[in-house]
Amino acid sequence: MTIDRIRTIADYQFGRGAGVALFPDGVRLMVGRTGRVRQVLEGDRRIATLRASDGFLTLSAYGGQRLKEALPFPKKRVIMDDEAAPFVAKGKTAFCKFVLDCDAEIRALEEVILVDKNDNLLATGQALLCASEMKAFKRGIAVNVRYGVKGKDMPAEPGE
Repeated sequence: MTIDRIRTIADYQFGRGAGVALFPDGVRLMVGRTGRVRQVLEGDRRIATLRASDGFLTLSAYGGQRLKEALPFPKKRVIMDDEAAPFVAKGKTAFCKFVLDCDAEIRALEEVILVDKNDNLLATGQALLCASEMKAFKRGIAVNVRYGVKGKDMPAEPGE
């Protein structure tokens, strides 16, 4: 798999232009034992992981920041309440009652970025509900947070 193919996946998953914004020239592809691309790195920082189950990307906090800078507000964003923001930034679950707003086009099981009301990145994760459900529900999990900006991020190399 080439970087062009991974950029195409990013464009499909996050919108046109996301591939080039996330993966500039010079990124390194980390290949697993099976010969498939597992992670995309810039220097020693992980941008994204390619999920083996469906071929989509999961973003690190660093990748989330790059995507946030590339996409216009509120694209792919879930805006969190000030009360929940410190917890989400540490990688804790994002609950519906603390969702102030979100991109109306978010679908369930889609990768999203979580921000505070000033559009500061808090975390990246997987939406468990669609946008209308996140806004309407007052109970339950809105986003399964993967990586918070103040939490522990997955190392690029195993054993680090």
